[in-house]
Amino acid sequence: MSELITEELVLLDADLGSSTTEVIDQLALLVANQGRATDAASLAADGKAREAKTATGVPGGIAIPHCRSAAVTEPTLAMARLNPKVNFGAKDGEADLVFFIAAPDGADQAHLKLLSKLARALVKKSFTASLREATSPAEIVELVRAVTSDAPAPAAAAPAAPAAAVASDAPKKKSIVAVTACPTGIAHTYMAADSLAQTAEEMGVDFAVETQGSSGSTPLDPAVIAAADAVIFAVDVDVRDRSRFAGKPVIQVPVKRGIDEPEKLINDAIAASEDPSARRVPAGAATSTEENKDNESFGAGLKRALLTGVSYMIPFVAGGGLLIALGFLFGGYDITGVADKYLTENTLFNLPDADFMSYIGAVAFKIGSLSMGFLVPALAGYIAYAYADRPGIAPGFTAGAVAGFMGAGFIGGIVGGLIAGLACRWIGSWNVPRWMRGLMPVVITPLLGSIIASGLMFLFLGGPIAKLTEALNSWLSGMSGTAAAVLGLILGLMMAIDLGGPVNKVAYSFAVAGLGTASLADNPAPMMIMAAVMAAGMVPPLALALATTVQPKLFSEGERENGKAAWLLGAAFISEGAIPFAATDPLRVIPASMVGAGVTGSLIMSFNVISQAPHGGIFVFFAMNNTWPLFLLATLIGAVISAVLVIVLKKYVRKAPVGAAEPAKVAA
Repeated sequence: MSELITEELVLLDADLGSSTTEVIDQLALLVANQGRATDAASLAADGKAREAKTATGVPGGIAIPHCRSAAVTEPTLAMARLNPKVNFGAKDGEADLVFFIAAPDGADQAHLKLLSKLARALVKKSFTASLREATSPAEIVELVRAVTSDAPAPAAAAPAAPAAAVASDAPKKKSIVAVTACPTGIAHTYMAADSLAQTAEEMGVDFAVETQGSSGSTPLDPAVIAAADAVIFAVDVDVRDRSRFAGKPVIQVPVKRGIDEPEKLINDAIAASEDPSARRVPAGAATSTEENKDNESFGAGLKRALLTGVSYMIPFVAGGGLLIALGFLFGGYDITGVADKYLTENTLFNLPDADFMSYIGAVAFKIGSLSMGFLVPALAGYIAYAYADRPGIAPGFTAGAVAGFMGAGFIGGIVGGLIAGLACRWIGSWNVPRWMRGLMPVVITPLLGSIIASGLMFLFLGGPIAKLTEALNSWLSGMSGTAAAVLGLILGLMMAIDLGGPVNKVAYSFAVAGLGTASLADNPAPMMIMAAVMAAGMVPPLALALATTVQPKLFSEGERENGKAAWLLGAAFISEGAIPFAATDPLRVIPASMVGAGVTGSLIMSFNVISQAPHGGIFVFFAMNNTWPLFLLATLIGAVISAVLVIVLKKYVRKAPVGAAEPAKVAA
């Protein structure tokens, strides 16, 4: 395992500018100059994006800007002792000690554990004093190596069982448990844990903490949780398995407050433990996202819920769609009309009049159809889950099934899931007697949530949504010529703009939702839309694979390796194969990808290409009837266009290196 920090990554008494952005720019450039990052600008952008979420200054004149970045090739620490100091947002003033932690997207656990050890050491005054007294980079490196060695971690950071009573007449010590977690799980997670643990020890409070970070997490012992008087959630992301703490008085704050105000948080937790009306962790309540879902805007919550629903829906759709395609391959396109007859009247040992392959085709087609039948219920169920956790799943699935029964389709599933999730979250917030809490998540919340969501769908919403869905299907069925080409262009642009992100998923979900109403004879438009979306999604990875093959010198060694894998990923319709390129060079890769994908989507609709499979790329050519040559042609044209644009932009549109004009100034 390579060294995290070297003497070349240390700057002593350096003037790196007067702002956090200038300091991060210079440290990112330092990392890149040592060959540990492929693009200083991209690394700096990731570091500044993380800084924008939460300031990384902590008490004691310390700052720990950090990020995960696709530009980083190996986990790295860059350290600067600043002169003059720079304000990184700590409450007690400016920072003179800055550690820039740069971790690759796929950093291994061993490296991440070393980074977390450093973060923990930074809350120790003796360690930071030594850093300030060091006279050379070599001393800094040795100090860091000492605290990141494999010596046992400080006892204060380890989860500990409540201490036994010293004497029967001694006052019972308060017992507090905590969970700490930050978005990257590298620094703040562990610093907050240690800051709370050390303060609790000084205050004479029994304390145990669970760090849900990148270097792994050891869950708190259930007995420790049961004995705790209160819980502190110092988190910026979801608390994993939050229901373990149900019924406990809770203090929930951003993770940085665990570093800045540990004594106040512990005192608040003690006060909550003695207050019968204090906020408690509800049984079966939804987990927190960012700080608290209660404080989440409706738009942010809606976006998160939709993405959750789509992500859980896709496995049903992808597997089911491929099985349907295999059914067509083995049993022919007439299998749709005879599959039920074959499966009810025949068995493997009593084959139909046709042949063995027809029977296998019927089996594959039926399994796929049944799987696709879960499209709307799964979408609605997991939208509700995003709002209300497990108690929302059953009401959401039921509302989705009602939407399907009433013909409200994809739109009805979204509406039903939203109603179910919001209703269940509201019900879960009720202040009920202790004896009823165990019944809430398994009986009362699902029952009432189902009545509210499905009742509204049946009585008021299902009919109008069904008419809207029917009108939309009719409009798509009648689409041809220029209108179809424009729709293909829009869908292609959506598939490439974020490569698997929210916009990409909206376009894909729109296409998949229409397959349930598609028919080769009467309504082929949804199949054309599916083909346009799939072909456009294949373009970005194929284009980058082609560009790295034709002009390898324009790409780093890591990108060239990614380019080899992108051939297969693109061919299989895995748009994420282009993400490593877009992450390091978004302003050139994404626009180029969008142009090619948009052209491909438009051509697919113009050529009347169809796909009865929702996934698989060129490997499901048999689900395209005789239109697959045009599918390949349109995909190839788009990939070539995007590849040419990427090459041109990389050759002639240069990025200004960060800090190239003025190197870091170091005081004498």
